[in-house]
Amino acid sequence: MRIFFAALAAALTFPAYAQVQSTAAAPAVIIKPLSEAVFYPEREASAQAVSLNESRIAAEIAGRIMAIPVKVGERVARGAVLVQIDCRDHELARERADAALGAARARLSQAEMQLERGRSLAARGFYSNEALASRETDVQVLRADREQAGAQLATAKRAVEKCTVRSPFTAIVRERLGQVGELAAPGSPLIALSDAGRVEVSAQVQLKDAESLKNSSEWRFVGDGGTRTLALLRVSPAIAPQARTVEARLRFHGEPAAAGASGAVIWRESRPHLPAALVVRREGRLGIFVDQRGVARFHVLTGAQEGRPAMVDLAPDSRIVVAGQLALRDGQPVSPAKK
Repeated sequence: MRIFFAALAAALTFPAYAQVQSTAAAPAVIIKPLSEAVFYPEREASAQAVSLNESRIAAEIAGRIMAIPVKVGERVARGAVLVQIDCRDHELARERADAALGAARARLSQAEMQLERGRSLAARGFYSNEALASRETDVQVLRADREQAGAQLATAKRAVEKCTVRSPFTAIVRERLGQVGELAAPGSPLIALSDAGRVEVSAQVQLKDAESLKNSSEWRFVGDGGTRTLALLRVSPAIAPQARTVEARLRFHGEPAAAGASGAVIWRESRPHLPAALVVRREGRLGIFVDQRGVARFHVLTGAQEGRPAMVDLAPDSRIVVAGQLALRDGQPVSPAKK
């Protein structure tokens, strides 16, 4: 009788036990296509707008400063007058050079007329060959004198032009380094300018983010002056030894931010990532579970880090376990949970 009751109890218990085993073997999980689970995170790097030209405009001639018509902080156009230097001495030198050129031309004209007369006389036998050769030499010397006088006049004209110091580009006046009444010497700085037309963004990018910056298709500068779109120009191959960063240079689309503006360059990853909550650890490696025909397969994510979104390299139609993965084992049957 005892054997009968034991068998009956086993028979009644077995279906429930089998159901528990079946449930444990095929837990209900939530599965989604990879395309619905991934996202494209944004990265950022500290950045600053920098002018390509920070120039200290210097005097090229000696003279007393007569006027500085620009003010600090003022925006000036290319060719605008920055400094006016007293030019009277250089104007006098130009007049002397002009007069010297006129005299050289007159002497040359007279020598050429004498040469033509000598040739005419020599053709009739009234002028010796030696005298004719002397006339030709005189003409060549006077032509050289004329060329020299012309070069001196051009130099004097250039000196007069240098009396007016002009802006070499559209710029913002940073500093007045000379003062009215001071004596300017060649090479002495007069005005500090910042190029307002050629401004780039310099970003310090972490070494691990450099590749994603290159592969992105959209970049923004967010900082002083608001948000502006950018275009990537280049990423330096040189690595800063202390910070372990590389410098990226980008240009503004449209009106640039002011030189010196600070902020951040923000870009979106071009490679898909999965949220950190989906990543689990199995046998010392981080990865996710993929549903392959009702069986959970552990897929290792190379380079994944604990608690951070992980880049994934699966096909967009891969079926990813997004809930219930914490208790899964590789090769374990799974069944989608009913919604």
